[in-house]
Amino acid sequence: MFSYSHDKTHLYTLVFSIAIVGILPLIFTLGPTGYANTSPFELVDLLQGNNVDLRSNNTDTCEQLQLTIESWLRGAFSIDFYNNRKTDSYVLWGQLLPVRCDFQSENGVFTVCPTEDRKDFFPDSELLICEISESAPLNNTLSFLADELHLRPGVLISVSNEIDVEFDSIVETFNVTVIFNLDHSVALLNTSSLILQTALLCLILVGLSILRFDAKKLVIEPLRRMLKIVLRYAANPLSPTPRNKSKKKKGGSDDAFDRGNNSDSDSDYDANKDQLGNYETEKLITAIAKITDLLRKCWGVAGAGIISSNLARTPDGKTVVFNPLVPGKLVYALFGFAGINEFSKQLRALDQEVINLINDVAKVIHEEVYRWGYGDSGQCNKNLGGAFLMVYRIGDFKDVKKKRETAANVIFSQEKQSGTRLATLKNRKSQHRRKNTLIRRRNKQTNIGMDTVQLASLPGITTFTDRALIGMLKSFAGIYRDRRLLNWKNDFRLGAGVGAFSVDMIFGMDAGWAVEGAVGSGYKIDATYLSPHVNMASRMMSACKQYGVSILLSQAVEELLSQPARSKLRHLDTVTVKGSSVKQRIFTYDARHVGVDFFLFERSPDQADLDSDRYTPNIWNIDQDLKAMRQHITEDFEEVFKDGRRKYLSGNWKEAIECFREADKIMITTMIEEGYLEFNLSSARVLSNDNENEETIRLRQEMGDGPCRCLISFMEREGGTPPKNWKGYRPLTSK
Repeated sequence: MFSYSHDKTHLYTLVFSIAIVGILPLIFTLGPTGYANTSPFELVDLLQGNNVDLRSNNTDTCEQLQLTIESWLRGAFSIDFYNNRKTDSYVLWGQLLPVRCDFQSENGVFTVCPTEDRKDFFPDSELLICEISESAPLNNTLSFLADELHLRPGVLISVSNEIDVEFDSIVETFNVTVIFNLDHSVALLNTSSLILQTALLCLILVGLSILRFDAKKLVIEPLRRMLKIVLRYAANPLSPTPRNKSKKKKGGSDDAFDRGNNSDSDSDYDANKDQLGNYETEKLITAIAKITDLLRKCWGVAGAGIISSNLARTPDGKTVVFNPLVPGKLVYALFGFAGINEFSKQLRALDQEVINLINDVAKVIHEEVYRWGYGDSGQCNKNLGGAFLMVYRIGDFKDVKKKRETAANVIFSQEKQSGTRLATLKNRKSQHRRKNTLIRRRNKQTNIGMDTVQLASLPGITTFTDRALIGMLKSFAGIYRDRRLLNWKNDFRLGAGVGAFSVDMIFGMDAGWAVEGAVGSGYKIDATYLSPHVNMASRMMSACKQYGVSILLSQAVEELLSQPARSKLRHLDTVTVKGSSVKQRIFTYDARHVGVDFFLFERSPDQADLDSDRYTPNIWNIDQDLKAMRQHITEDFEEVFKDGRRKYLSGNWKEAIECFREADKIMITTMIEEGYLEFNLSSARVLSNDNENEETIRLRQEMGDGPCRCLISFMEREGGTPPKNWKGYRPLTSK
């Protein structure tokens, strides 16, 4: 596009330059004299005037005429500008009539030849010219001199002035004819013309260069930048704007989330008057960057395909027809829901200011999800009131399947060469038998009509899943560390002015496939994900309220985690969720904020980015946030709870209830002994089952284990004995 325009610009520049250099000098020939050299004519007129005035033949007049001719001839030398000296005569030959004085020759011819006493001052070449001039015939004098002096006839000019004068009734003719040598004048004129045209050409080129520079700076380069922005967003709509790259690093603070920041970003350009921000083209670039940035933030990862397909070009370079309702595509991803607990109460209390609360929560969640997402895969898809849908996109179905097959071919080829293929296949079959069973169940349930990929078999999936879970847990820690969110404790409408309120979050995660695309019509569309796995993540989040935990993970997510991460999870129950007949184990990471001061472990954005970049599976054992939120879990508690869960699933509910009560008591005892919670009652009263006052019950619920109480409550509602059709799992009837 630009190459073709540049070629045309160069052609126009050449034609314009030739026109000015070639045609402009011709304009000066349009004057009355053609702007020719008139000095020869003026000199002849001057000599003719003296010839007429000195028409007498007396001695005094003749002497004066002789002096006049000699004076006139002394000015008839041309200057050689190349050698900086006087050289060839300007006047080669002359004739003055009538002949009336003794110093005149018979035919009235005169030349610049010196007298005998001055010949020594003239070079031989000039004396030769004098001799040739004196021997010139009266007829055809011009041609003779040109031939003898080897001059071009065009540089010799013959000028005559003839006039009839009447004196005493006698008419007498006065004539002056002079042949001038214009060789040096022509040479000087040509040199001057060459210098003039060269200077004019240089001036034109400089002017055009200046104009071209301005055009390049103000038009071409901005257009290129705009085109690059569009092409970059067509290739990757989730790429950040160039302006933001220099302003903030990954995971850094984003002013888009800052309340009250209504300043125009154009002021960044206005601050420096030397920048291009003062020009309309740069304003247009800024507008395009803002629009694409808004598309990225509003539509998120689900809308990336819509943006890319509508900004893309056809193979012949043309833009595609605008169609926001592009076909959906199958993708694999980890889905996470984060919800504000008891959001309806906060909505009624804050009214329109609830938006500020949501934005404060979103700032923390978006920042951590984006920071810990593998390869920038973590994105927030949408906000549903007090809940947020996060997507850790693994890839398109076709791409994931192709890459998995490529990796498998490499692995199997190496195994074949080493002779260990059979043993490896047996080990792999043993390791993944449990995972394959779950995959077959899910395929049977969803019946999506395609060859599903076992996500657990993807290379690097454990790192991908670990980072996704850490992003959720870091969001949990950030909620209780963010100063803006802590300031809501002082809001009288929420905490009655005594700091009784805190923003509590619950999280749910699932893994699997989804249809990514646009839902709506030509009037309004919404980029989203449609899948039972998205619903499952929502069910996991909602179930947190039943079990009294902060996060619940499906079995699909647990199987994708690394071994260090799985060792930190607690298997709570085996259930079927509402809308699904597939039983699965559900897990939690025991995250609790009570008794934890997350401010002690605060990291700067740069340090947090560095922690993310240096991820290793050992982070589950050394990260201060992850350890602190799980500090209330002891080995005794875990052993007793596992024993109770085993008896519960096997149908021995009576002993299971006792185990769960014992585990709950261990949890309360740990909280009291470690001083994780401050209270006014004695520890004995809190631990005593005989004390059932309201304050004691509240403290037990706050310090005890939510899953233990949830399972005890379920079994007691069933009468303490399992139903006859008990198969080791139960349905979760609530969403």
